[in-house]
Amino acid sequence: MTSSKRKQVDGRPIGIDLFAGAGGMSLGFEQAGFDVVAAVEIDPIHAAVHTYNFPECAVLAESVTKLTGQSIRDAAGIGDAAVDVVFGGAPCQGFSLIGQRALDDSRNLLVMEFLRVVRELDASSFVFENVKGLTVGQHRRFLDELIEEFESIGYEVRKQWKVLNAFHYGVPQDRQRLFLLGAKRGLRVPDYPAPLTAKPGKPGSGLPSAPTCEEALGDLPNAEQFAQLLDSDEVETKQWGSTSDYGKLMRCETPAGWVYGYQRRWNPSLLTSSRRTEHSNISRRRFAETKPGEVEPISRFFRLPSDGVSNTLRAGTDSARGAFTSPRPIHYKYDRCITVREMARLHGFPDWFRFNETKWHGARQIGNAVPPPLARAVAGEVMRALGVRPSTPKKVLALGDPALVRLGMSEASAHFGIETPIARRNMKSGIRKRKQHETEAERLLLLESKAANSDDFDLVDVGVR
Repeated sequence: MTSSKRKQVDGRPIGIDLFAGAGGMSLGFEQAGFDVVAAVEIDPIHAAVHTYNFPECAVLAESVTKLTGQSIRDAAGIGDAAVDVVFGGAPCQGFSLIGQRALDDSRNLLVMEFLRVVRELDASSFVFENVKGLTVGQHRRFLDELIEEFESIGYEVRKQWKVLNAFHYGVPQDRQRLFLLGAKRGLRVPDYPAPLTAKPGKPGSGLPSAPTCEEALGDLPNAEQFAQLLDSDEVETKQWGSTSDYGKLMRCETPAGWVYGYQRRWNPSLLTSSRRTEHSNISRRRFAETKPGEVEPISRFFRLPSDGVSNTLRAGTDSARGAFTSPRPIHYKYDRCITVREMARLHGFPDWFRFNETKWHGARQIGNAVPPPLARAVAGEVMRALGVRPSTPKKVLALGDPALVRLGMSEASAHFGIETPIARRNMKSGIRKRKQHETEAERLLLLESKAANSDDFDLVDVGVR
């Protein structure tokens, strides 16, 4: 059965986000002109943050395995209206035992659930997002089977799939993601978006440069100036620097910052998601010795280049694997790791968008997200394939209750009336973590060894006394 009715608000088509996280793809699709009416996310902390940022979206804080297409429709209140696109990045392993189909591996259950929900919602199109690794080696088998499955349920898939890099779409980050695009048989399959920007320092493409790290972060107040940020993730301040064109977009100083999304009521003077990290003097000395564009050898933290883009921002590990915070890069100017807000800038999240107040959850939410400008570029092609012209909504939304970004796992579960679905954070990984004085002693011995074999190696220059 093909749905024929479309619920439209200001002429906007409908999108549904599966495995939504904090909402990177939700924001990108909204900015492209879609009304994202429902989001499914099993982690209640992520679901709470999604609820804060998208106050009119129905957020279902439960496993997609427990939902049907009809239950999602009921939660969103769309009746039998057409669902124009379902999008999301289901976790998958992408490999299996010899003789088995990769999709039959129990670890890939959620990918099959994505397919099921697309079919039950009778969506006109879908966008499946995942890691670049699915395109190589034995993982390619998984991708081929996935395309076959979509075809078996009545969808045509763009066979020449592509891996897109965020810096080609106005994001100051080198981040590659696979996107699989499809549409119901008989409808136009979306194209892939053409690159809009080039990696800084890579001439010859004819494209304007993507924003640099300095253009992304240069106007943000230094979090270490505020004692309040030791105990809170927010502070009201007037200490904003000169804003680049990219910074103006992130601060929504012009209508272009909202694109085709809903404007939010927010306080531009409030610096949020900026809880400080108290580094030791040993760490700061190592950071100071690390040149921009290089990796600090002990922590393995990358130091941002002021005139280049960030390395791929990662999510760290979940509670089942030791709950390690993501390896946040070192600031190009300050001898410290960047804040969650600075991560958000490097990911293309505007300043009104907030994350869980803890550094661990906030960094995890960004590292797991698709950069909104990249999602917006893909969503724009879906919109074009649907034959719908995007419209600017007139309605202005009030953000949700700020308490939503401060919830822990048990509080967030109680908020949604569910049992805690994810194990309590556990720092015991079974691996002995070396003390900082031990790693520092090793580093100094290495430096002394280098000095002994070099005529022009000055120990004073590297902080050895």
